[in-house]
Amino acid sequence: MAQIKALAVSEPVRVDARRVSDIISELGETAAQNVIGLALEQLAVALDSTDRALADGDLARAVDHADRLSRLAWQIGLLSLAGVAMDLGALAERRETAALAAVRARLMRVGNRSLTAIWDRDKSG
Repeated sequence: MAQIKALAVSEPVRVDARRVSDIISELGETAAQNVIGLALEQLAVALDSTDRALADGDLARAVDHADRLSRLAWQIGLLSLAGVAMDLGALAERRETAALAAVRARLMRVGNRSLTAIWDRDKSG
């Protein structure tokens, strides 16, 4: 009888610490925390909107939301999230539904971990 083993899916997220430091240097600590906090809120909305568009089968809307998500992520240094969002948008444009399902799951994992990573980094200084 074959044995089935569950694999834990985990991957590190990349945060551009230099970009975050530049934001803090340019704006000051308090303003940077406010800007990053607002960006995180917008990222969470874009992540959810992308997922909902995919659930609805609306690939054009998913491409738009993934593009917004990747641009926001890039601006605040969430490199992994920006990359996965770009990958998802490209797959949705090409209507590669089999690969899209896997990248959608990856987007949600990386998205949630990225939001936590930058928030924790911002709070710790």
